[in-house]
Amino acid sequence: MQALGNDFVVLDFTEQSFELGPEQAARIADRHFGIGCDQILIVEPSSSPQIDFSYRILNADGSEVGQCGNGVRCFAQYVTAKGLTSKTEISVETISGVMHVKLDHVSGLIEVDMGQPKLNASDVPLSLPNEPIYTAQLESGEVKFSAVSMGNPHAVIVVDDVATAPVESVGEQLQKHEAFTQSVNVGFMQVLSRSKIALRVFERGAGETLACGSGACAAVVAGIRLGKLDSSVVVSLPGGNLQVSWLGEPHSVIMSGSGNTVFEGVIEI
Repeated sequence: MQALGNDFVVLDFTEQSFELGPEQAARIADRHFGIGCDQILIVEPSSSPQIDFSYRILNADGSEVGQCGNGVRCFAQYVTAKGLTSKTEISVETISGVMHVKLDHVSGLIEVDMGQPKLNASDVPLSLPNEPIYTAQLESGEVKFSAVSMGNPHAVIVVDDVATAPVESVGEQLQKHEAFTQSVNVGFMQVLSRSKIALRVFERGAGETLACGSGACAAVVAGIRLGKLDSSVVVSLPGGNLQVSWLGEPHSVIMSGSGNTVFEGVIEI
């Protein structure tokens, strides 16, 4: 499946137990020796009757993460198309908490309540004192960034032009910075107007991707807190656009977009 070019292998484990090691996951995600994807999404039964599904995300290197905004839209599209639910509103548990998703079958858009952003440095997690803007010294020089957790850690750097931003070099260096104890997704944001930004994201375990839903949410939160954006913003990513809204604390971030099936198949692991 894909959402704005952010592509996923979706595996249904609702009828069997999950037994997939990191090396097997990495091989599935490999674009030369496996199927190829940015992340693997695991569909499982929930641990509670009040919650519809459990949702796990594995990066292309086999590591597990707690959040993927583009992935959850594909997840919702999948469980609906496969007849695993007939609901238009579903709840999904992740290792970062419970997400609530609405499906509009007329427009094809999927609205995701991404939860409240975590803004304290220790919650990101980031081992620096709380600041509206943080500073890190990298091999390439000093970089200033905002830090936001959307269930996974994000650093957001404001740039003049995303087309020429040093996404790979700075993204890789900041991910390895000792202040980010669990590494970090690095977003490069260009403010086009108070209601639109351009964004590129260098993700943990995947490198630069065509789109990052949680990264889009983190960028909008950072831009609003810096006074650069209004409460509803179009995020233009290399793979397409997302709509992200945030009314400030203590409200949740709401993200809207689509998710689509590309192909189905069978692989021997």
